[in-house]
Amino acid sequence: MTALPMHGCDGSVLLEDVPGVIDSELNAPPNNGIQGLDIVDNIKAAVESSCPGIVSCADILALSSQVAVVLSGGPAWIVPLGRKDSRIANRAAAANLPSPFETLDVLKSKFAAFGLSSTDLVTLSGAHTFGRSRCLFFTGRFDNFNNTGLPDPTLDAAYREQLRQLCATPVTRVNFDPTTPDTFDKNYYVNLQNHKGLLQSDQELFSTPGADTTAIVNRFAASQLLFFIQFGNSMIKMGNLSPPPGTPSEVRLNCRRINPSTTTLHDVI
Repeated sequence: MTALPMHGCDGSVLLEDVPGVIDSELNAPPNNGIQGLDIVDNIKAAVESSCPGIVSCADILALSSQVAVVLSGGPAWIVPLGRKDSRIANRAAAANLPSPFETLDVLKSKFAAFGLSSTDLVTLSGAHTFGRSRCLFFTGRFDNFNNTGLPDPTLDAAYREQLRQLCATPVTRVNFDPTTPDTFDKNYYVNLQNHKGLLQSDQELFSTPGADTTAIVNRFAASQLLFFIQFGNSMIKMGNLSPPPGTPSEVRLNCRRINPSTTTLHDVI
């Protein structure tokens, strides 16, 4: 649930394929394996039964993310509300999402394109303190990393072999955090210091020589309070990002599909 707002602050990531109308963002590689959509559906159904046409799917995503963090021991923050749901999906724009295979420079440039800083990058990556990833996103680090014929040198050797044993299939899911996998805490950053970041994109934050992100990782590893405060700030900053001007919007009645053209809930952002 925490990752979903990062994949679409306007709820566009929830839209399913409609031939000739919607090319779902769920089909884009960065969104492969997204979970929690059924939870969003259940929440939306309950909300619609009480106050139909009022609460957007985008706001449900934002609020659900905060609740998931709090229930796992993490911080609370004030969630800005009033978002509308996009009536279009932009599968091509999904290429702007961070990939698990990218270098730090690429990650920073993608965040900067949305006005997000290196601190925001390191902070929001900390959502990987809980949750799981499919093995296909990191097994390339085991033996022939970037076609070198060698393992990723930034991945702890013992941890690498542990992961190898866990990955029975490419779609097997493994905990991001091998120490406290279901708790929202600072251990993600301690793991990076110990070269136990699950994804290449995780470990890049600490292991890229001369990177400004290394000092940020160290500060968060030393102070959970500092991480919690900044996480709330960065989530608010990300949540306030606006879709491109002129994007058609509405409050969807069903998060998986746009409203019929006969409804009166349409708007333009």
